[in-house]
Amino acid sequence: MDATPPPHLSPRKRPRQARASVTVDAILEATIQVLLAEGIHRLTTTRVARRAGVSVGTMYQYFPHKQALIYALNERYLAVLAERMEAACKLHHGATAAQMVEAVVNAYWDAKTERSDVTRALYRSAVELDNEALIKAFARRMDAAMLGMLATASNGRNVDVQRVSATLLAVIFGTVRNVFEQNLDEAAQAGIRGQLILMCTAYLGAPASLAATRGGRDSRARKLA
Repeated sequence: MDATPPPHLSPRKRPRQARASVTVDAILEATIQVLLAEGIHRLTTTRVARRAGVSVGTMYQYFPHKQALIYALNERYLAVLAERMEAACKLHHGATAAQMVEAVVNAYWDAKTERSDVTRALYRSAVELDNEALIKAFARRMDAAMLGMLATASNGRNVDVQRVSATLLAVIFGTVRNVFEQNLDEAAQAGIRGQLILMCTAYLGAPASLAATRGGRDSRARKLA
């Protein structure tokens, strides 16, 4: 992610060689395993090092303490999530707006539910972090991907694409997080996913007066359907 961590959460060093990258990958995967097995309050660098099969000294070469480790884990998770969302948006340039929003909902939902237990653990771990810069960096990437896609909608009208994009992302992100926080079963999740797509599609199909800026005077107005 294009974000500068707070000084106290910065890794001591970044891996520069393949072997070092493998070590960091093992440490981060071990962090996930400890989170899932023992919870955030029992997560320690010692437990993670033991599960990763590295020495505590090796651990400290990269992560000085628990919070830096959790930050790195969230950073990687959001980077992978952003890459998947960017790919989905790019793939749907030139589609109809309805096709676009369905693709975005499905891509985000699938990414979050691929390892549902990990997603829940990371939501819980976020309370330990000063992660404002990380979230803003992720939001910038999502805004850019969504705006770039919506501006190419094949069936368009003049609306404020920035406002529409921000609204859609807020609704999608908020809905998915709420599903995880309630720990809903698969049947309930599937039902809500369908309703979310329906709601977003209906919003995009609303009269232009509901989506456009007042009087159409906003210079940012672009094409969308």
